[in-house]
Amino acid sequence: MLSLLLLLQVLLSCLWLGHSEVVTSFESSCPQFFFQKTPPNEALEPENPAWICQRYENRYYFATLYDRSRRIPVYSAYLYKPVAGKRPNIWLVEPQLIGPTYPKTMEREQNLLNEFHISIEEIGKHQAVLQDYRNLKGLNRGHLSPCSHHPDSNSKTATFTLTNIVPQNEKLNGGAWKKYEQETMIRNTQGCKNTYVVVGAVPGNNYIAKGRVNKPSYIWASACCEVNAKDRKTWAVIAENDKDEVKLLTLGELEHRLTQLYGRSQVSLFDSGCPRK
Repeated sequence: MLSLLLLLQVLLSCLWLGHSEVVTSFESSCPQFFFQKTPPNEALEPENPAWICQRYENRYYFATLYDRSRRIPVYSAYLYKPVAGKRPNIWLVEPQLIGPTYPKTMEREQNLLNEFHISIEEIGKHQAVLQDYRNLKGLNRGHLSPCSHHPDSNSKTATFTLTNIVPQNEKLNGGAWKKYEQETMIRNTQGCKNTYVVVGAVPGNNYIAKGRVNKPSYIWASACCEVNAKDRKTWAVIAENDKDEVKLLTLGELEHRLTQLYGRSQVSLFDSGCPRK
């Protein structure tokens, strides 16, 4: 009887972990956002990472590798399913970056303050908070996984978590980067059945919010499109985060550039089934 109770306890524990938002790996918790269920390799991982399956209203919508120390995402991965819709007026944070006993779905700061009687300092210990993005000069809140690339109200709202946001050059965000998100992506995905996207930010040497939140030096994006069961095509872009200019690259060229910028092992963003040229 005791062994059965122990087995039940283990099974329940595994079930709870499987539904946790801050997870031990993307492969075991939300692999559906990566082509062939293969996330980027460890060459991009920061010293203090958090793997987040972005959950809202009891459903996962995309995945984010988050840098707890710099308080910015390393990358967000999602399936490209653009549908026109209203832009949400909400900002959310990740409760499980505070601790594993907190809710497993993104929440408003005020809800956490009221319901759990914790301070804004506790919420912001390992993540950005709204105060960090106030009174910015020449920068604004740049989405890695943009709401315009998602199909419905809940999925669009889920992108408004601060764990999906970086301080982005204001002109770039509203200019060349917006053009890439809204025009180039539409053009490049013609004939695609499924398009897997990974968008990221390279940490820089400058910070906002009195040294709390890193300002990335580069913003980049990559995509792998399934045309049919055999054929795939890829593309990529990179932009310096102080210029309104986006450079179009092959996937292989972007991986090579990121390898140089990070100075670690060879970067791989997608499974080998996605062409590098």
